[in-house]
Amino acid sequence: MAGFWGKRKREQQQELQAQDLDLAKRAGTALVAADERIRVTADELVFAEAELGHEATQELRVALTAVRQHLGEAFRLNQLNHDEIPDTPDELRERNGRIVQLCEWAEDVLDERTAALADRIARARRAPQIIAGVRSDAARLRSRIPQARETVERLAARYAPEALAQVEANPAEADQLLGFAEHSAGVAERRREAGQREQANLALEAATESVRRAATLLDAVETFEVEALRAESTLAAIVEDSRDDLVVALKEPPSPGVSKAIAELQSALAALPAAGVNTDPFTQLSRLREANAGLDAAIAEARERAARPIPPLEHVRHAIDDADRQLAVARDVIAGHRGWIGADARTRLAESERIRVDLDRYLGGSAAAATAIDEDHREQAMAMARRVAYLAGEALQLAQRDIDVSRPQHPGQWGDPGWGGPGWGGGRRSGAGDVMGGILGGLVIGSIFDGMFD
Repeated sequence: MAGFWGKRKREQQQELQAQDLDLAKRAGTALVAADERIRVTADELVFAEAELGHEATQELRVALTAVRQHLGEAFRLNQLNHDEIPDTPDELRERNGRIVQLCEWAEDVLDERTAALADRIARARRAPQIIAGVRSDAARLRSRIPQARETVERLAARYAPEALAQVEANPAEADQLLGFAEHSAGVAERRREAGQREQANLALEAATESVRRAATLLDAVETFEVEALRAESTLAAIVEDSRDDLVVALKEPPSPGVSKAIAELQSALAALPAAGVNTDPFTQLSRLREANAGLDAAIAEARERAARPIPPLEHVRHAIDDADRQLAVARDVIAGHRGWIGADARTRLAESERIRVDLDRYLGGSAAAATAIDEDHREQAMAMARRVAYLAGEALQLAQRDIDVSRPQHPGQWGDPGWGGPGWGGGRRSGAGDVMGGILGGLVIGSIFDGMFD
């Protein structure tokens, strides 16, 4: 058995030595690769500064300085691994791990910074071709301007100025942008020849963006004509659909919401211009769609309301009165026994009072003093009143529980029989239990009568 464990220990040591040897090789390879990467990046920085300018390469310059400092630490650790002072395996392992970490970090930082400049450097290298492309695109787009102006004039004879406002000035704006692009291309070319690469790149970017915007403006003129025709076609279909909807809506049972939606849709149809009048199909289509959707929603709401009965006004008023009565009882009992009432009863009472206030606010004033509650608010008012009554009843029950628990139970003490003994109540058994019994009995009787009218 001792031989087995000795062999196992030797195998573990050999495995650990192999791992340490592999880590040392990785550290050396990483150190060489990172050092070479720094040298290559330094050469790229010189070229980038010449192409893009000092300011554009500031982040790469800062990153290169930081990487050199950290790689200096890695070289110092590697030197400690090879000096004349003996090192333990743990020390070598820790240093080599740190060397690999520093080198990988250095490569990642340089990758990130050089990638950020790669597109701009490539663009700077292709500056002559890009300048030629800007001039070619500007000439091609300029040839489209007369056609765009003719399109705008043709559209003006068919559509209202409000509809045409979004593209009317596009040909003139495109002409100005193309002139600016050609001028910027010339500036970029001259600055590049003068060695002012940073200014040349800024001018080239402005030229490229101007050409792109000019193309977008000219495309919008052609797109407008197609979209306007499509809007007119859709408008005709919606007009026909809206008239059919009006026929159906007029057969629905009378409802304020439906009547209002019918009037709005009729108004939108009446506002449509006569044939031969310049129109704004986009605005008309939006208004008609909105009115049509409003009528559909009103009919759906009216049908849903018809499917469930509306509570009579008397039932709603009765529910509110019952809620007020139960809330008043609970409030009085809790106020009369404040020292005995716990948090549960107080919480129910507070919630009941809050909903009661919300009920008044929902009805636009004092619900108790209101002479009428419209049909749109009755169902919600009934639900809120019942919730008030339910919470007030819970508060009363919890208060009774707290009073029963807190009342002294030993003979001859205060509260038995009849709070204060014979001298106080003449031997009566009346007390909080009788009071609460009468109150609860009144609530039960009130609920019975309430149910007769509900």
